[in-house]
Amino acid sequence: SGLAEELDHKVYYSAYLHGADNQSMGFQSYSRAIGYKDYFGMDEFDADPRFGGHSIFDGVWAIWDEEFLQFMCAKINTFKEPFVSTVFTATSHHPFNIPDRYKDIYPEEPNLDMYRCIRYSDNALRLFFEKASKEPWFNNTLFVLTADHTNQSEHPAYQAEYGKFRIPIIFYDPSGDIAGHRDAIAQQSDILPTIMGYLGYDKPFISFGQNLFATPDEDTWAANYQNGMYMYYKGDWMIKFDGEQQTGLYAFRKDAALKENLKGTRPDVEEEMIKELKALIQQYLEHMTTKELVVNQ
Repeated sequence: SGLAEELDHKVYYSAYLHGADNQSMGFQSYSRAIGYKDYFGMDEFDADPRFGGHSIFDGVWAIWDEEFLQFMCAKINTFKEPFVSTVFTATSHHPFNIPDRYKDIYPEEPNLDMYRCIRYSDNALRLFFEKASKEPWFNNTLFVLTADHTNQSEHPAYQAEYGKFRIPIIFYDPSGDIAGHRDAIAQQSDILPTIMGYLGYDKPFISFGQNLFATPDEDTWAANYQNGMYMYYKGDWMIKFDGEQQTGLYAFRKDAALKENLKGTRPDVEEEMIKELKALIQQYLEHMTTKELVVNQ
């Protein structure tokens, strides 16, 4: 189940935006496959005379974040409510360039090349929200901000396997209904069920995630797979599983660099977590091979 496809049942218009070439990374075809009505990429940006056209291309990835987010705001103003819109920004990637006019405002920093680029992208978001806050749809919109992965880091905790996925998920409702910070476990696949729960969505859907507004801290979890290894996080623990047997147990909150393998020291925790992870893998593979990943409605 995809967000646009599910909200289509409630007559939401949907659009996906990405400032790169329209064929970049297959986003255009993928967005259509998961139910988005329209796609707006570099072609549509270049065709709009208000934003500078192809001269705003960063030369490597896509349209600079600032102009593309302003373009997004202008496009949203043409959408019929209710709507769901998603944007994948691109400036905050290697080689971490920024527009010439900002190079004195955000000078190079000695620690990491990425820092001034992130300052630029943060400012692009600030300008987007500054403009959006004046629009009639703003106060009736739930905004969700997240990343796809981490990048350069001078902190050891972000350089281990665990650190590659230590990204924020921010839910912002201008009404003020959402406030505070949760030190719980979350993952990108939680975004769909969290939004659906917040909207009071009343239809069945398939999701490998949790409603972050309704799940107690101790019950939150995350799972990922990289380099042939499954990793499952719950509570204070993370287990590693190679597809046949458990290979590790880590107190990841205290040992973010994952230096101390505690396998065998907490059999109660390990037994419960390995059963849950195996069940998750089984459900996913069965849905992929014998069922559909959507509920027919």
